[in-house]
Amino acid sequence: MPRIRQADVEEVKARTNIADIVGERVALRSAGVGSLKGLCPFHDEKSPSFHVRPQVGYYHCFGCGESGDVYTFLREMDHVTFTEAVERLAGRIGYTLHYEDGGPAPETSGRSRLFAANSAAAEFFRAQLVSAEAEPARRFLGERGFDAGAAAHFGVGYAPKGWDAMLKALTAQGFTRDELTTAGLVSTNQRGGVYDRFRGRLVWPIRDVTGQTIGFGARKLYDDDQGPKYLNTPETPIYKKAQVLYGLDLAKRDISRGDPKRVVVVEGYTDVMACHLAGVTTAIATCGTAFGSEHVTVLRRVMGDDSASGEVVFTFDGDEAGQKAAIRAFAEDGRFNAQTYVAVAPDGLDPCDLRLQRGDGAVRGLLDHRVPMFEFVIDRRIGGFDLRSVEGRIGALRSAAPIVAAIRDRMVRAGYERVLARKLGMEPRDVHGAVEQAARRASSDGAPSRSDGRSDSRPEPRPMPGSEPAVQAPLERVTLASLPRSTDVALERDALTGILLYGHRIDPDLLARAVSIPFRTQALEAVRASVATAADRTRPGWAMSAIEAVREPYRQLAGELLARDFPARDDEHAIASVKDICRRLILRALDSEKSELLGAVQRAAPTSEEGRTLRMRLRDLDNERRALIDVE
Repeated sequence: MPRIRQADVEEVKARTNIADIVGERVALRSAGVGSLKGLCPFHDEKSPSFHVRPQVGYYHCFGCGESGDVYTFLREMDHVTFTEAVERLAGRIGYTLHYEDGGPAPETSGRSRLFAANSAAAEFFRAQLVSAEAEPARRFLGERGFDAGAAAHFGVGYAPKGWDAMLKALTAQGFTRDELTTAGLVSTNQRGGVYDRFRGRLVWPIRDVTGQTIGFGARKLYDDDQGPKYLNTPETPIYKKAQVLYGLDLAKRDISRGDPKRVVVVEGYTDVMACHLAGVTTAIATCGTAFGSEHVTVLRRVMGDDSASGEVVFTFDGDEAGQKAAIRAFAEDGRFNAQTYVAVAPDGLDPCDLRLQRGDGAVRGLLDHRVPMFEFVIDRRIGGFDLRSVEGRIGALRSAAPIVAAIRDRMVRAGYERVLARKLGMEPRDVHGAVEQAARRASSDGAPSRSDGRSDSRPEPRPMPGSEPAVQAPLERVTLASLPRSTDVALERDALTGILLYGHRIDPDLLARAVSIPFRTQALEAVRASVATAADRTRPGWAMSAIEAVREPYRQLAGELLARDFPARDDEHAIASVKDICRRLILRALDSEKSELLGAVQRAAPTSEEGRTLRMRLRDLDNERRALIDVE
């Protein structure tokens, strides 16, 4: 397969802002001059340790050690090849790639083809919605208050009743049957033939957080359809139902900009449509599965690490199934930073029916009647007991105590103990005792935890990209946290960070002299040696090449030096600081040499040639020192 020319690889990377790519998956906020941070997409965390440096096109997580450039990010997140990552970004910015030996662009494969197939299918379904056969689909939408504009906004389409309409359309576009099967668009019969998976159904495209179509949800329209009411894309290399949230591509911008940040979790596609059209533009829904831990992880990345004041509001039907869904969602409450609530319409209407019967204002007003998740679940737990009897109250207490015991914040827990005591008409001390007993039982049944209920474990550091497998026992990686504390370490640490970030913007001679001076800290010296031998330090992306060349066990340290905060008000101040640090390094080296020369002068004969040479060097050192100090 022809390789992409290296010049094109570098050009695409230079033209791509890594913050835009990462920002589609992670809510980023400022972390100082030229630095952004957010919750790491590679491991589960509640405090941000994931840093992005747009000016050098680099990211690094101080928690798990993952780091790299924009190509590495796409490869790790989307499991694409290097070539696919380059081609995807080139297509995004409209850049024409060239291949070695003058070869043509290779046929893309794998995940890229699956994305393309789903996109083509979405276009096909949308076009079918205006056909005569699709009248039942248009009627279904109209009866629920959705016009053609709403259908277009959400990309709603129609799958024809025939067995192979979509199959023929997509194979005519060059997609193979194997590709369509892998994408979940066609099914295989017992004879090995393939046919359209979605037939005679209203179809919603399901997109990932970046807006790429990865699958579909389809609602049956005809009585003779023997299939389920709703049919979704099966698990594929790009569609994982435990991670997919319908509408997130449309909602993510308003979620991240909200004050407070709020996510509204509804139960179906039409509920998402109704909410968005009513002005609740942060509504999303799961796709054919219950709300779970991986959905929480996705939402937390979009909401960001500062979401403690944010809200996640679940809207459930008032029926038994809706109540069970609330209990399942409650099981994930502890994984959120945000406060969780439940909103149920007084008459149990879902958002779609509520909008249809009472208008947009009623949908917006539904959120005004939200109640905390804990209170909702407690009420459901005690609702099945006869609170007029002693036995009923004790049974209700035993049922609700584990719910209160699961509250991490002790002050909030104490408040709910009082709420539960009031609801049951019992003494607060009796309720407190039952809650404490439930907490002890939960602790003994599970792994040790902290007093606030959160795990005290930290992620294991992962190998840096490009590291070689060790033949012998691996050396323990050196990190910033493991460095000793001293003025020398601080100077050398800040020098490396500043040079990696702004070295291309200071005088080349000053930079060359500073990086040629050996460091006193062994670990930092290993990084300096790589920086000193890096080629073309005048180009913005040189730092990536420098840290990739750092030998183990110091490569993670190099990544942390590039990602860490550099104290400065703005770029101009940062550049001035780097120049000053470089001069301080040189002055330190001059002072060290002067100290050695003074000792040598004392040992040399005053009239000897050696003595005269040493004194001349001392004068030169003093002149160099004054020249550096006089520089503004």
